[in-house]
Amino acid sequence: MGAHCDDIEIGCGGTILKLIEKYQNIILYWVVFSSNEQREKEARDSANTFLKEVQTKKVLVKNFRDGFLPFHGLDVKECFEQLKKEFSPDIIFTHYRDDRHQDHRLISELTWNTFRNHLILEYEIPKYDGDLGIPNFFVHLDEALCCRKIQYIQDAFISQKNKQWFTEETFRSILRIRGIESNSPSQYAEGFYCRKIFF
Repeated sequence: MGAHCDDIEIGCGGTILKLIEKYQNIILYWVVFSSNEQREKEARDSANTFLKEVQTKKVLVKNFRDGFLPFHGLDVKECFEQLKKEFSPDIIFTHYRDDRHQDHRLISELTWNTFRNHLILEYEIPKYDGDLGIPNFFVHLDEALCCRKIQYIQDAFISQKNKQWFTEETFRSILRIRGIESNSPSQYAEGFYCRKIFF
């Protein structure tokens, strides 16, 4: 689940690539809530690149207005209710609940409201707000996978290249920091927040 067109890739793109490499019969739902015509094309191109090895997949890109998701709350909630009827995933990736971006927080909240009996891992997005926390779940990524993730993001999201934070250095830095924190043998990792886990 991603509020914006590049959120899934930035927050958990490496983990998704690793899962695709490890599991042959993976089924993926890729859901983006906010877009416009240009961003939707970028999001679909990116999803198709990340998921090119996946046989069973569904990519949904909604066109809610960026920055205004809480004001469309009823309609966004209806989307979640429809998703709940369509599939019951083993793992859900969504935004970190303490993310300061209002769109991110709403998607996280609705994920938890809708999918109460599922493993939910909350990803993080580095940004101006300075709201990175202390993740408690890590996925180690080798350097080649990190390079693929970063390249895929930069190739797909041309509209974001003018933003000062949208750089290879930003994406690699967060992977390296989480690698340090989790003592990753490869030096790189994605960090997640896991509120509940049970077997």
